Amino acid sequence: MSRGPGAERAVNLTDGPLLKPLFVLSVPIVVTNLLQVAYNLADTFWVGRLGATAVSAISFSWAIVFLIITLAAGFTVAGTVLVAQNKGAGNLDRISAVAGQTIAFVIALSIVLSVLGYLLAPQLLALVGATPGTEVFELSVTYTRTMFLGIPFVFGFFIFQSLLQGWGDTKTPLYLMLLGVVLNVVIDPFLILGFRDNLLFELAGLTALEAELYASTGFNGFGVQGAAIATIASRGIGAVIAIFLLLTGRVGIHLAPADFVPTRETVKTLVRIGAPASIEMSTQSLGITALTALVALAGAEAVAAYGIGTRVTSLVVLPALGLARGTETVVGQNLGAKQPDRAWRAVFASVGITAAVLAATSAVIYLNAASIIGVFITGSEAAAVIEIGAQYLRIVGATYVFLGVFHVIQGAYRGSGSTRLAMLFGILGLIVLRLPPAYGLLVWGGFGATGVWYGIALANVVMVALSGLYFRRGTWTGGIVDRNRRDVTDPEIK
Repeated sequence: MSRGPGAERAVNLTDGPLLKPLFVLSVPIVVTNLLQVAYNLADTFWVGRLGATAVSAISFSWAIVFLIITLAAGFTVAGTVLVAQNKGAGNLDRISAVAGQTIAFVIALSIVLSVLGYLLAPQLLALVGATPGTEVFELSVTYTRTMFLGIPFVFGFFIFQSLLQGWGDTKTPLYLMLLGVVLNVVIDPFLILGFRDNLLFELAGLTALEAELYASTGFNGFGVQGAAIATIASRGIGAVIAIFLLLTGRVGIHLAPADFVPTRETVKTLVRIGAPASIEMSTQSLGITALTALVALAGAEAVAAYGIGTRVTSLVVLPALGLARGTETVVGQNLGAKQPDRAWRAVFASVGITAAVLAATSAVIYLNAASIIGVFITGSEAAAVIEIGAQYLRIVGATYVFLGVFHVIQGAYRGSGSTRLAMLFGILGLIVLRLPPAYGLLVWGGFGATGVWYGIALANVVMVALSGLYFRRGTWTGGIVDRNRRDVTDPEIK
């Protein structure tokens, strides 16, 4: 495989100091995740101009779309692992074939999911609580089906991001994400609202006469469906650029048409590594859904408090998730290079950084819990929601360090190719250890929503203890590729 002109953007992860390349690799991932949040906020803001019904419609839709995305996204992890370990092992000629076949496999899978999702959208939406025959339901079906038509374009970017991450370049995907966010922010309001919202004219700096001329065109946008079209268009442009960069070798990895032809060996490896990763990722969304249903037993205020609390938590752990993805690549490349000691050091460095950052963050949140919840809620029921939400942040927030360290260890397991271990600990920590104690404290202990918060906090501590103790055994350090060979091995759970 020839090194393209963009190869110098890849971080050197197998030689020299570890902290700087770990930061250089991880920070763009964190920023990319923040841009993804901005992406979603832009959609929510402009759809909100249509009213509460429209916002409810996309909320129901995203419960389905996100689950499908997590099911397929696990296979992009396989691309990261195989590219990282083959690069570390010096098998540069193997990287193009692995990358091309990963793209072909995931796109094919996304097309299948796209067709199934389009056909089954009404039934899936009914399962998550949307009432057939209502306006919300009809809007949800339209939005969901439009999104499913564009799922292959969405995954085009995800695959590119994962492959480049394995190569050691997280800056290029960041630039593409930034382009996508800018495009989405620009076209979102026009595709959703057309020329019927005064805020658009004010933002564009138009005079009253110019605004009247635009309004006279009669284009009123596509409503909720416009948000889906904007997402697909911006992601699609990014995906096309990404494939162009890979085909021309401008990002170090240089693909040829022959690289997209699947081989039985590589597809088996992608499934073996990717399927457990998919289950692990979908477990998180299922766990949140199950906990929401459990919290609902404590009342509407508790559900609102939990919703706000989980949003705060998702923002707080973004640095840990970025370091986890960075650790994934560092571990993968160094195990490929037969440098397990360096992989160990990378994990410990990530754990130390994560613990320090989240300990400080937890202290700030504990002291300002009520004020933080208050930012997200107003109205007559605000006082009750703030009180319950503040309890959530004080109890669960005290264990953010453990949650962050757990994510880092999971990243190390994935980077080594031990995705089955990551899956098992994901199910154990996010389902088994959380739901029974939370239910027991809520229903039998009579603690109300506070019991659920203690159940989540307890699980955060126990799951990292169990995962960490097993991690110390070191059975994950074998890797899945041999240096200068094309075959892969199956890491066993020992």
